[in-house]
Amino acid sequence: MRLLALSAVMLMSGNVAAEEAPLRFSIADAWAMPLVQIDDHQPTSGIIFDIMQSMAAQANLSAEYRVVPIQRVQRTLERGAIDVRCYAAQSWMPNLSGDYTWSLPLLIQRDLLISTPDNATPRVPASLTNETIGTVLGYVYPTLQNAFDNRQLRRDDARSEVQVLQKLQIHRYRYAIGNQWSLDWFNRNLPDDQKLRGVAVIDEQPVGCIVRNDTDIPAQRLMRILLRMRMSGKIDRIMSRYNTVSGLPADRPAAP
Repeated sequence: MRLLALSAVMLMSGNVAAEEAPLRFSIADAWAMPLVQIDDHQPTSGIIFDIMQSMAAQANLSAEYRVVPIQRVQRTLERGAIDVRCYAAQSWMPNLSGDYTWSLPLLIQRDLLISTPDNATPRVPASLTNETIGTVLGYVYPTLQNAFDNRQLRRDDARSEVQVLQKLQIHRYRYAIGNQWSLDWFNRNLPDDQKLRGVAVIDEQPVGCIVRNDTDIPAQRLMRILLRMRMSGKIDRIMSRYNTVSGLPADRPAAP
């Protein structure tokens, strides 16, 4: 009897431990505000951080964050070292191997060709030749990839989005690529005559979250939570904290 009782206690303890296993999220070290603020190698605020925190809380799970270089995020996901990757687009991971569930789009990322105030004339990206473009190390820019491959344009990689804009600001190059949120955040405290300017839209991508299909991960429950967050306006309220918008209609989610 004592052996049976002990076995039951151990089984219950094992179930509790399984239920309390943290949900492991990836954070790319190249991200900048308003997407995420990283202090002492851990996220502390930002749009994506708030979305992930809310996901975990609604699933009654603790959140664990793994900050990794952007080039290693996909490999980290594929080998099972993280459970959830948010701020992801299928076009960024065309060779993803494994079994995953994609959420509905949560945000629309708009990538811009950005320049300085003295070079703010709108440009057609295809007309650019022999230019060095500020880019983030490890980031994929599908619409300009052929120009980079053919050496019509040259990449100048920095380790984060904010570093790309800082280098543009001091005229290390004439053009850079950045998303609308990062540009607005960078410009927020600058005088109008010093604000960097978007001169063309490079691309627009729906982004969401991807979850590993594993028996220890409540993938479908997380998908339902994200759907409720989108439909209830929770995502929009998170965006408003950072004085920006999701880019998606407030009344319905976009089609996956």
